[in-house]
Amino acid sequence: MLALGPILSQLGEGANALPATLSIGIFVGTVTFGPVADKYGYKGLVIVGAIITLFGILGLANVNSMSLLHLSMLLLGTGGGIINGTTNTMVSEIYDDKDRGGRLGILSAFYCIGALLWTLLNYFNNSSFALPLNCVSVVLVLFIAFLFGMSFPKTKQHDNKASTTKMLSLLKYPSLLLFSFILFFQSGFESIINNFTVKFLESSQGFAKNVATLSLTWFIVGMLAGRLFLSFLLKKINDRHAVYMYLSVALLGLALLYLANEIILIYIAALLIGLGAGATFPVIFSYIGSSFRELAGTAFSIAMLIALCGQFTFNKVTGVLFDRSLFDLFPILIFFAIMVIMMLLLFVRKFKN
Repeated sequence: MLALGPILSQLGEGANALPATLSIGIFVGTVTFGPVADKYGYKGLVIVGAIITLFGILGLANVNSMSLLHLSMLLLGTGGGIINGTTNTMVSEIYDDKDRGGRLGILSAFYCIGALLWTLLNYFNNSSFALPLNCVSVVLVLFIAFLFGMSFPKTKQHDNKASTTKMLSLLKYPSLLLFSFILFFQSGFESIINNFTVKFLESSQGFAKNVATLSLTWFIVGMLAGRLFLSFLLKKINDRHAVYMYLSVALLGLALLYLANEIILIYIAALLIGLGAGATFPVIFSYIGSSFRELAGTAFSIAMLIALCGQFTFNKVTGVLFDRSLFDLFPILIFFAIMVIMMLLLFVRKFKN
């Protein structure tokens, strides 16, 4: 999903509400993909999600009305939510418990590569975000054409349609709710880093837009490195310990972000925060995939739905804080999210089976 920081800094009044609209769109896509995938399979769902995403990107690049920008953001979020959920579920179903966490980490690393390219496009073309978005649209058209010729794995429920009652019964499992609320806070703080770091550095620290935008590049580079290394690390140490190790690095980077007043230190801080954010999603998705094999799509949908409630909440709260010029609360909000995740992880050993 596109980081909105470079876009928000070029738009006028009302732009701070766009991340919340994006979250609503992702919410719709997330609600949709799980039950549909469990009943009907993946291929058509991924193609529809990609087409919806294409319309959202084209609208975002070529319209000026704030109401149409919100509609484009809604489409972008819906399509992206479908694609994100479906690809994670497919990887979870293809691999066994031994390899699942590492492979989900590699999949997440490819998300980071896309985000890195988007940020670099904006850094080298900081006069307008329309050109980078149109470049993404061209790539997406080629991707959609490629999807029509691909074969997809069948879901475990493809020949025996899942019942609504069985789907709803997943909500009674404390483990699924625990995993989901860990992702609530993880998704929340990752989202506001992507969407508000540029404005935080511009408004609170006084950095130029192109310099501030480059901090997102280092955040993504850190996350990419962390997720690539995760597939190796999980073969050596306990997965829960790996998440604690990563989050500790994120806290170190956050402290540096709060205290630093030189751009090189800001970049190092962004790198450390990105590295520290790299483990939580792959490891928790691995827990969900191994615990709810029969209705993996729906279990992922529920977890992502709750995670996206966190994304919406954090974006909304941060938008309100920034509208009131309370920029210094930005690192504190991220610190709060990380500490809650660490506390919730204490219960994972009890519930993950």
